Amino acid sequence: MSELFLHYEKVNPTTWVYLSSFLIIGLYFKFNRFWSVRNLDVILLILFAPGLVLVHLGQQEQPTARSLALAQEQVEQEQPGIAEVLPGGEADESGTVTPGTLLLPGNREASSDSSVGADAKSVEAQLQVLRDRMVYAVRLQKLGFIWLMVIGGLFVVRLLLDPTMVRRPLLDPNLSLGGLTFIGLSLFAFLVVNVMIAGRLLPGEETNLDVAGSSPRPALTSQSSDIHQGPGYSLLERVPSVPIMPWRADDMLQLQPVDYSLSRLLVILSHLAIVLGMVAIGYWHFENIKTGIGAATLYLILPYTAQMGGRVDHAFPAAMLIWAIVFYRRPLVSGAILGFSACIYYPLFLLPLWLSYYSQRGLFRFLAGVLTSLAILVLLLYFNTATSQEFIADLRRMFGLMTPRMDHLQGIWMLGWDPAFRLPVMTAFFALSATLALWPAQKNLGTLMSCSAALLVATRFWNGNGGGLYMGWYLPLILITVFRPNLEDRLAITVLSPGWARNRRTLSHND
Repeated sequence: MSELFLHYEKVNPTTWVYLSSFLIIGLYFKFNRFWSVRNLDVILLILFAPGLVLVHLGQQEQPTARSLALAQEQVEQEQPGIAEVLPGGEADESGTVTPGTLLLPGNREASSDSSVGADAKSVEAQLQVLRDRMVYAVRLQKLGFIWLMVIGGLFVVRLLLDPTMVRRPLLDPNLSLGGLTFIGLSLFAFLVVNVMIAGRLLPGEETNLDVAGSSPRPALTSQSSDIHQGPGYSLLERVPSVPIMPWRADDMLQLQPVDYSLSRLLVILSHLAIVLGMVAIGYWHFENIKTGIGAATLYLILPYTAQMGGRVDHAFPAAMLIWAIVFYRRPLVSGAILGFSACIYYPLFLLPLWLSYYSQRGLFRFLAGVLTSLAILVLLLYFNTATSQEFIADLRRMFGLMTPRMDHLQGIWMLGWDPAFRLPVMTAFFALSATLALWPAQKNLGTLMSCSAALLVATRFWNGNGGGLYMGWYLPLILITVFRPNLEDRLAITVLSPGWARNRRTLSHND
């Protein structure tokens, strides 16, 4: 019984892709309406997973190959010709080493002159194997990032066309409400368990050695060393993300013990807020709680949530964006929540769209909420910086007032694409953000959902951090867009009271 309940192991990412894909198809694919838009959305959501797996495998392979290659080169520099063939492979007479062989510094006495040449050939052959592994790892990541960009591009087109889709028949999930609720609660429990046990050293990892016990791993630095040079909020960046999946390149923090208590709390509360927010949208705005629970359950099933659910900078802004939609009938509250989501900078580009929506009614209340939350973020930044120069630098990063970076990039911009091409892509994105202030001319709640998701997906094409892995910002918005009914009557002028006070009688009449 102890093996059954205490020896819990996480599901491999590739395995979970297969399991979750079958589960998603069984629960949400409409077999009696094969050519429906819902089925297209389900397929596109599933197609995100292969890109994530390719990136994960490449990042899993790259640090190991790089560290072993550095160890091999150190052997040749310090003790030329002296090496040790560890278990797992062997060198033949020609000096060829099988891929599983690792040559690292040994403690044996110097070998004879006749064996020095063979050992040198073995070391060189092993170095070549490791170089090949590095090339293979980079190739996997590049393919994964391109895959994510292609699927993201398809979703941008789909989301921008969403306001034109007037006919939206009710397509509930294939499972009953009780079954969806049970599956959703179970998946959330597994997510909480994965977050709670993440970041703990396993037996044999207490020392700073690699799996063979012979070579020290290279010192790992905090993620702030590279990805925090672009726009962002420094206080949020100081909270380490919880490494749910081991050996992710961007989740590998320093090997010394890290206090993940605050991170775990923020991650769990953020995911809980996302799930409850989607259920609330289904209950209050879609008038169908089963739709909300179905969208929340699908969010928990997606491979992204299982693989990268420990990222604080993914989950916290997503929770803010969802609850800005929940309180859209209260412009002051919705604006304040949307302003807090700007701690990652990119939701600032949603302001033209949202200001256009509230231009008919509630504009000043919405602006007051946004400015209040931004002021609070600035004050928190001021009281947590040591010098005025540091405060000004962090303030510029918070609002993106800087020259676009051309170095220390991530994703596809690091793996072969010229960073100069980011400039025209950024220009096109800025034009899209401004255009959504004018089109569509009459905006409703459905427009807010779909166009907000489209803008956040589009940021992945030019952002130099993560290279498309920041899917948590827009996935919940995509899901509520996929499940939404016709919301053409949810205009600001019809659902909002004319004054600052909330007129409950008017709202209930318009609902």
